[in-house]
Amino acid sequence: MVELTPAIGELLDSALADGTPCLLGSATKDGDPQISPKGSVAVFDAKTLCFWERSSRSSLAHMKENPRVVIYYRNLPRAKDMFAGGAVRFHGRARVVDDAATREKVWDKTIQAEKDRDPEKKGLGILITVERVEELSGKVLMQA
Repeated sequence: MVELTPAIGELLDSALADGTPCLLGSATKDGDPQISPKGSVAVFDAKTLCFWERSSRSSLAHMKENPRVVIYYRNLPRAKDMFAGGAVRFHGRARVVDDAATREKVWDKTIQAEKDRDPEKKGLGILITVERVEELSGKVLMQA
């Protein structure tokens, strides 16, 4: 069972300020991979991550073609007591938010530094339903 804890939320909320933004791994339907930094990854609820997509470039196109993604977080000094190697991967399925209330909730969970980069609020809310959480070693910590 996937249960994203408040402690995970705190780590993700401080990732950009700590200089360790999360990385989003995505791929086209044909498997062409891409990695993009995402400074606004947050816990949306106990089974879902979210982020504010403000660039609307290749990672967005990839997610629309192929919803399977991975979020990679690594911060050895902050996470060493929680995850082996100070790293954790969140595997799941991404989707663009299509209703105003949920989009607003994603915006509310977005850290101020990322909001400041989109003052006109033109970005998109992205939700990721987490299916598996694993340590750097590949050890599965949680699975849906």
